[in-house]
Amino acid sequence: MNNLDNKVIVITGGTSGIGLAAAERVLRDGGTVVITGRDAEKGAKALSELGTDRASYHQHDASSRESWDALVAAVLAEHGRIDGLVNNAGLSATPVPVDQESIESWETIVATNLSGPFHGMQAVIPGMKENGGGSIVNVSSSGGLIGLPLTSSYAAAKWGLRGLTRVAALELAGKKIRVNTVHPGMVYTPMTAVSAGLVEGEGNYPPAPMGRVANAAEIAGAIVYLLSDDASYTTGAELAVDGGWTAGIAPRALLGDELATAFFG
Repeated sequence: MNNLDNKVIVITGGTSGIGLAAAERVLRDGGTVVITGRDAEKGAKALSELGTDRASYHQHDASSRESWDALVAAVLAEHGRIDGLVNNAGLSATPVPVDQESIESWETIVATNLSGPFHGMQAVIPGMKENGGGSIVNVSSSGGLIGLPLTSSYAAAKWGLRGLTRVAALELAGKKIRVNTVHPGMVYTPMTAVSAGLVEGEGNYPPAPMGRVANAAEIAGAIVYLLSDDASYTTGAELAVDGGWTAGIAPRALLGDELATAFFG
């Protein structure tokens, strides 16, 4: 078990899927968690599932710097510190060739998936410096490690997040602030079950060398490891949690329209 006793962790997009699983793991490992999201109803439901006064919810738009400043001020007022930030909130995109990507779609995806983590990092870093360190985990994607057709805005944001993370890791290492990325492959959630037709279980996802999709708890385990002191000498790392999918060349079965369907529905 990773020891997160007395640590305050903020998780964006924490009301469902990977974010909620990460919140559950933080609590299990002794931490206090603040989950965020745009939908207050989902936030209340998630808090009910977490079932502890060590969890709280704040309505928050990850693409807005003003929302970030308000969130961080509220958490500091409530807890006095932020030890970890998980930039998990993100949007998928409609599969489309690069020459047909709309400006509106591009700007929306980049605002949430890249500018959002940038704003969040800028908002929490001063407090982390004052507290003597911290850990930032940026949730990228397997699409941030390899090129995937029909994902121009999504891929640009996830690759950009990878680069931003490396730069921040170098700049902040001397302040004991670690910055790393997690790169999930295909993950089974209620949403992906509908949008991509994913099915849990061995042998149900041949494109991954391990032959199955991940569950959200497996991604959460990687995130919480990087938040914890067990990863005290790890910064600037890129942790792929994808069943081996990015270890080699993507299977032909996932190229073109079929790839886009598998990833985005």
